[in-house]
Amino acid sequence: MHDNVHDFGNDFRKGRAATQGGSHASIFPCIPDLPCDACDVGIETGQFAKQGLTVEPSAFGGDAKLQQALTADGVHIGIGSGPGMAFMAKGAPVKAVAAMAGIPRNMAVMVSYNSSIKSVDDLKGKRIGVTTVGSLTDWIGKRIGVLKGWGPRGIDIVAIGGMEPARAAMKTNQIDGYIASLESGYTLEEAKEWRVLTTATPFVDHFITHVIFAREEVIEKRPQAVRAFLQAWFDTIAFMKANKAKTVDITAKVLNLSPAVIGRAYDEEVGIFSDDGVFDAKAVAALKQSFIEMGLLKEIPDDKIMFTSQFVPVKAGM
Repeated sequence: MHDNVHDFGNDFRKGRAATQGGSHASIFPCIPDLPCDACDVGIETGQFAKQGLTVEPSAFGGDAKLQQALTADGVHIGIGSGPGMAFMAKGAPVKAVAAMAGIPRNMAVMVSYNSSIKSVDDLKGKRIGVTTVGSLTDWIGKRIGVLKGWGPRGIDIVAIGGMEPARAAMKTNQIDGYIASLESGYTLEEAKEWRVLTTATPFVDHFITHVIFAREEVIEKRPQAVRAFLQAWFDTIAFMKANKAKTVDITAKVLNLSPAVIGRAYDEEVGIFSDDGVFDAKAVAALKQSFIEMGLLKEIPDDKIMFTSQFVPVKAGM
């Protein structure tokens, strides 16, 4: 039996809709980076095919739309952000079934290539762009300020939107920096437009950046489909960690970025991937606290509302 799997693309990729029957999964690469493109590596290397899964990428438009699709039974399995787990506390008939990525090694603070900002210490009082209020990028910016002793308003956070408005705002000095994917930073650094000042890694000890979601109905009635998807996913991660050259080649072609950029990103980011999907207790606690800090929830939710551990750990190659 083959299940059909939906992959969530992004603004940088051409979506391809999958319309056959079976279990639909939506992969959530909201930004062009290595963690969010692991699905393509799994497709290319046959990891999903080994589990009887047919995967065809398509596009949604953000975590909220992914959760809407899961709630409406438009897709059955999906990869989204850790902060997206807050939707479970708001009644979405969905649960996280595996932790996919830990601390946000794939995120970075960028400044103009010739900016006078040379270190993190120079960010105090500066205007730093983020995607939206309450987003992971917003949280990272505020967290840097807090850990530097400046308080949550020590950096002037500006909700500017995506890369296009951010680049325009940087050129006109409306913002002094921007928080986005490391790949974006390295690409613009290569073009001498922006410069990566720091990754988010030094400022986040524990976190869950991405998770794999499943509809509660699928968890209950088709657990074998969930297990098959998770096995293929973590076999892919094992392949990626053992095969840098092939991973860089596939990812660079899919994201249309230079192999040099992806190679640098691989070295920084490959450690973000969970090997077995287990929900680390400290990471879960940090994520819950971020819900409050980002204004996503007013109260910290119970674990059982957010995720199930019945499918983890997954043993790659089994």
